[in-house]
Amino acid sequence: MITSLLIANRGEIACRIMRTARNLGIHTIAVYSDADAEAPHVKLADTSIHIGPSPAAESYLRSDKILAAAKEAGAEAIHPGYGFLSENVEFAQSVFDAGLVWVGPNPDSIRAMGLKDAAKDLMIRAGVPTTPGYLGGDQSPKRLKAEADTIGYPVLIKAIAGGGGKGMRKVTDAKDFDAALTACKREAKASFGDDNVLLEKWVTNPRHIEVQIFGDTHGNMVHLFERDCTLQRRHQKVIEEAPAPGMSAETRELICATAVRAAQAVNYVGAGTIEFIADGSEGLDAKKIWFMEMNTRLQVEHPVTEAITGVDLVEWQLRIASGEQLPRTQDQLSINGWAMEARLYAENPSTGFLPSTGRLDALRMPQNKSVRIDTGVEQGGEVSPFYDPMIAKLIAFGPNRQKARSDLALACANVATWPVHNNAGFLCRLLHEQAFVNGLVTTGFIDENLDALTLHQAPSECALGAAASKSAERFRSAPGTVGPDAVWSSLNGFRSGGPADLEAYVMVDGEPLSANFEHRTSYSGLAIELDDGVLVVEAGWPTLVTLPVYGVDADGHAASDGSIRSPMPGRVVSLDVREGDTVSKGQKLATLEAMKMEHDLTAPFDGVVTDLSAVVNTQVTEGALLMRIEAQEAST
Repeated sequence: MITSLLIANRGEIACRIMRTARNLGIHTIAVYSDADAEAPHVKLADTSIHIGPSPAAESYLRSDKILAAAKEAGAEAIHPGYGFLSENVEFAQSVFDAGLVWVGPNPDSIRAMGLKDAAKDLMIRAGVPTTPGYLGGDQSPKRLKAEADTIGYPVLIKAIAGGGGKGMRKVTDAKDFDAALTACKREAKASFGDDNVLLEKWVTNPRHIEVQIFGDTHGNMVHLFERDCTLQRRHQKVIEEAPAPGMSAETRELICATAVRAAQAVNYVGAGTIEFIADGSEGLDAKKIWFMEMNTRLQVEHPVTEAITGVDLVEWQLRIASGEQLPRTQDQLSINGWAMEARLYAENPSTGFLPSTGRLDALRMPQNKSVRIDTGVEQGGEVSPFYDPMIAKLIAFGPNRQKARSDLALACANVATWPVHNNAGFLCRLLHEQAFVNGLVTTGFIDENLDALTLHQAPSECALGAAASKSAERFRSAPGTVGPDAVWSSLNGFRSGGPADLEAYVMVDGEPLSANFEHRTSYSGLAIELDDGVLVVEAGWPTLVTLPVYGVDADGHAASDGSIRSPMPGRVVSLDVREGDTVSKGQKLATLEAMKMEHDLTAPFDGVVTDLSAVVNTQVTEGALLMRIEAQEAST
């Protein structure tokens, strides 16, 4: 067994690899950039080595720095994880050349499957079914257009060196082909340094099915069944599951055998994934499932396979890299239960999934024994703008699909991050979509229903009541203070038509809303106290509920000049002072009524009332100057 391992990666995958390695007694070595100096994977490792500035191009993508770190730490092996240099054939070769163990396939296999056109041609020769298309070397726009016309529209243009949905365009009409080709080639050149493309027939009702395979250096090869990765946004996987819904035993046997044959065609060693595109128009039929590409590394979604097979895939990688045989034969592998994974990202679905970065002042993850959480961040840590914005992977496992789905939906509903946004609400909504519940989605489902899936869920009355109640509990402990503390020092400050009741006034996105304490008993979401309010989370959608601030200026800043302005539109129902009166800090000045509730305004400090403009029974606008309190020292 390998004795020391450098993980050439970061985040959740680095932490995940380290956990297995340490269980096997392997010394773990982390590498980190400036941005990751305090990251969890650095703290988890036995040894950590700095490799450069924050940008990945100056650190995690510098093979020379990683090899130098391996030499410095005395590493015996390097695990690339996924992303970064995991499928870089030159890096893999340099690891071999340095006399180190590469935890992955040999460079020839990576090279064979690295270019989509060459890989597809290889699969055709190996008898693996592929989608109709064009793989030719003539890359002239005229030839490509002619081939697309022959294939028939819709057609898919794909960069041969592509990945992650980059350099890929669907063309539904011949008149749009030239523009799509130009854009695709430009993107491919910028992303991969290679603008060559291939063409494929666009599959109707496409589903994305992939098969996990494993080979060893002794000539053994097995599959660990299939995963369904159909739910995607812009060709990026969002939710994955294993096994695939609607997959018959006969189709499974045929497609998995095909995957093994594809891997054997390149003498594959280690963990790999054969990806297929399926026409799901009439269910999953082996005759309508075609090879798409091979990923020569561990996949992000590997935990769902681990869950249904009971296999630690990283442990298998390390054992095979150490020269051992596969721990199990094909007949010793079986499917038990159902697993689903959701990718939790630091992004805001309501703003077009713009990345959200910064400090994680609040981080809450669900506490459920049936849900595994793989993460590489912690509360108080930073989500950096330099890398992939994944916060965590949530993996639910149950005896059947319905249980796994419901557990994962509940887990997503109980995720909270702040002020960094996340996509938990979007994930939760997806998991409840009837088409997904029935296992009938296609790869275009998210994009086709994007507006409905990303509409931010407004807080319910129950959520507002819970937020108001939690705020009241906090501020009631500080009676006699000024500003919002004074508001919450007693529930008697809230009246509707006279007698005290359980209503309060809160702010959401700058808008005043009524909150009833009694509603809190029906609230089942999260309510998290923050310095600037209460964060309520319902079905994964967060809302920050704040308190009205009294005695502030129109810009919301503390009224250091003594300005007393109306915090909201309302009616002046009483005045307790006159022009020239001397007042003490915290003394009641006036009462406003808004939304059938009364709110007291108090003096921010000792002083004299000046510029009194408020008049009883008149309406005032938000921010209107009602009076000023002139500091007593200044008036004497």
